[in-house]
Amino acid sequence: MDKIKIAVVSFFAVISSWLGTLAIPVYILIACNIIDYSTGITAACVRKEEVSSYRSIVGIAKKVFMYLLIVIGVFVDLMLQFMFNNLGIPVSLPFVVGCLVACWLVLNEMLSILENMCDIGVPMPPFLVPLVERIKKTAEKKGDDVKDSIGTKEEKDGKDLH
Repeated sequence: MDKIKIAVVSFFAVISSWLGTLAIPVYILIACNIIDYSTGITAACVRKEEVSSYRSIVGIAKKVFMYLLIVIGVFVDLMLQFMFNNLGIPVSLPFVVGCLVACWLVLNEMLSILENMCDIGVPMPPFLVPLVERIKKTAEKKGDDVKDSIGTKEEKDGKDLH
């Protein structure tokens, strides 16, 4: 039993060290994914909706792709770090964009869990959903602030670059 404990602790120590500031949001996201999946299936049964393997696989795939969004956020952080360093501007970015993406995803999952719980019939504190929504909007605003602070002149002038 002690060997299992040592292995588990070692695994999470290595992962936490590797993820750094991303560790807590990623761990919370994993927990929220599991809770959202189980509450989603339960809520579907309560709503008398069909629970199919196809819908389950699609749901799992969406959750897996959430982690790719975090990876993209980390890539953005790494590119910004690279660009600033090559411009001679010493900046240390501890996964700012990656953490913002992870936190936004956690909040999105929390809202889905709360919606599922309401559908199941769990009594909901009246402040909880508005609080999570407000925090999510704050995270979105911070993301917009970051985007605006590094936007190009064309972006700031409102020209579409796509």
